[in-house]
Amino acid sequence: MSTTDINSLLAQMRVTAGRLESSLPSGSGVNEADPAAFKSMLKDSIDSVSNTQRTASSMKQAFEQGDPDTGLTEVMLQLQKADLSFRAMTEVRNKLVNAYQEIMNMPV
Repeated sequence: MSTTDINSLLAQMRVTAGRLESSLPSGSGVNEADPAAFKSMLKDSIDSVSNTQRTASSMKQAFEQGDPDTGLTEVMLQLQKADLSFRAMTEVRNKLVNAYQEIMNMPV
């Protein structure tokens, strides 16, 4: 993975983190975050992962069909980006499920 690709991926992660921080309530008191903002941020993240996977798949298919404008290096980089973004999304899902299970197991 080239430095440019890594920087691009880091920039995308910073944007997502910034959206998450902006959806959190301010102040030190216990407030509820806007559920619509969280839902929107989560949907945007899932859509981004889906688009990355679609792009990787279409590039792979173009390379397999012999498209001269599609290089092996570009295809491999896009496939790695898709894999990394899917793994990150899976980890977020696992953390959300664990948090939900902990909340459900709390005594009332």
